Amino acid sequence: MPVDLSSRLVVGVASSALFDLAESDAFFKKHGEDAYRSYSDERLNEPLGPGVAFPLVRRLLSLNDLAEDADHPLVEVVILSRNDPETGLRVMESIRHHGLAMTRGVFMQGKSPYKFCKAFNVSLFLSAEDQDVRDATAVGLTAGRVIGQPASDSTGNELRIAFDFDGVLGSDSAEQKLLELGGNLDEYSKSELEDADKPIEPGPLLPFLRGINKIQRLEDKRLSLNVDYKRRVHVAVVTARNAPNHLRMIRTLQAHEVRINDAFFMGGVDKYPVLRELRPHIFFDDDPNNFKTATNDVPSVHVPYGVKNVIKEGTAPDVEITQTAETHGAR
Repeated sequence: MPVDLSSRLVVGVASSALFDLAESDAFFKKHGEDAYRSYSDERLNEPLGPGVAFPLVRRLLSLNDLAEDADHPLVEVVILSRNDPETGLRVMESIRHHGLAMTRGVFMQGKSPYKFCKAFNVSLFLSAEDQDVRDATAVGLTAGRVIGQPASDSTGNELRIAFDFDGVLGSDSAEQKLLELGGNLDEYSKSELEDADKPIEPGPLLPFLRGINKIQRLEDKRLSLNVDYKRRVHVAVVTARNAPNHLRMIRTLQAHEVRINDAFFMGGVDKYPVLRELRPHIFFDDDPNNFKTATNDVPSVHVPYGVKNVIKEGTAPDVEITQTAETHGAR
């Protein structure tokens, strides 16, 4: 019988997100594809270092020890790469070296593999390639571009995930309303208070949070059986909302039957001092302007969803695009 992935939390990750490809990319740009092929083959047994998504992936996979049946893991991570199968060997060897329980992958020579996310029931696709992420988002997939440096991945097994709310867990309808009101915060707050009991539609990352919550419920069960059990998964929301606009966010999360552990209602204060203290392994935000400061301190994912990510004709995205070896693929 075919393996059924529908009950698992499945994350698709590009090799550009999972590993640090800076050295490989520099070689590719200087010497071209043919030399890059030899370069990769000669370094087959030299593992690639961790990329931005590595700590998240490693800790997600570690949660499979909470599964009630070892044959039915809670989390699956699929590698989705622009490398061809030959140059992709170093990626797979690096996965094996780092002890990541990843066995499924897609390698497409110079082509973005995001179209195969649905075939693997992927709920989140992560890449360092901006255009791949935008193309995936345009066809209705949940995708994000990793930015910054990987979080410290010491021996602990705790997983800390932080989200923005509007445009991430919730739709961008409230952001659209603020635009309609010409940025008038007083009128916006009045509108949000009037609509406090009207749930905002789900945002792109809500299904991912549901999958995380499913794992947290297993932790609840562990804690009920053992009061000394230490929770490993912690979820926070760090949002520009403040009172009284916080109420609609909480009501929305309740209506969608998802939960968070912590909330920070910033009211326009810079998020990054809080995030540095919170030390998430990953932070999801839809506003590209928030990635112009301190991204190296906080491993982040830009989710190009909603009104804050509308690119006017003739302009470039706010988040810098880089061309890498994986962008072109080795031929």
